[in-house]
Amino acid sequence: MDRFQTVLLFGAPGAGKGTQGAILGTIPGFFHLSCGEVFRSLDIHSKLGSIFYEYSSKGELVPDEITVEMWAENMNAQATLSIFKSHDDLLLLDGIPRNVTQAKLMEKYIQVLGIVHLVCKDKEAMIKRLRRRALKENRLDDAQENVIRRRWEIYEQETAPVLEYYPADLIVEVDAVGSPASVLQHVLEQVVPIQDGHFNNPISGEPT
Repeated sequence: MDRFQTVLLFGAPGAGKGTQGAILGTIPGFFHLSCGEVFRSLDIHSKLGSIFYEYSSKGELVPDEITVEMWAENMNAQATLSIFKSHDDLLLLDGIPRNVTQAKLMEKYIQVLGIVHLVCKDKEAMIKRLRRRALKENRLDDAQENVIRRRWEIYEQETAPVLEYYPADLIVEVDAVGSPASVLQHVLEQVVPIQDGHFNNPISGEPT
């Protein structure tokens, strides 16, 4: 199987990687998938779905091997249904890989062409943004500051090693502070050249 040509979106909680990915996913030639979408779309009566439910119902993390298997099964389904066209679409992932183990497991499925790291230099401002967003969306549990800070801690523990795992020349930093449109402009400056290269790569398919 040819590996999916991929750009990874990284960023701390509240950095807007899901927002940016969703916007980019509406542009022809980009296909966005978040790990959260994979879990939400699971059929709990399927083999993998029942395994996921077994862990999540206990509040436990799903093992990395199962997480990647779930992701791969979802991607294959999207490709089979021609929702994702691997020869035409540049895959944008957020929320996966979450750690180095997952990054290693996914190497047989994806070829990482670039990594966009949405950087939040003002941590306290980002925590306030997350609280406002949670209150606006009526997610009261997510609005608790201790919960938000714990999510940041997990992100910092898991994501820093992942970024160190990939070659430094693949990683570009984009300031996550600003309006979604201005951040999008800077993200596009990074991913459009990658998309252009993808379309003109004979391994990925014929030029459009």
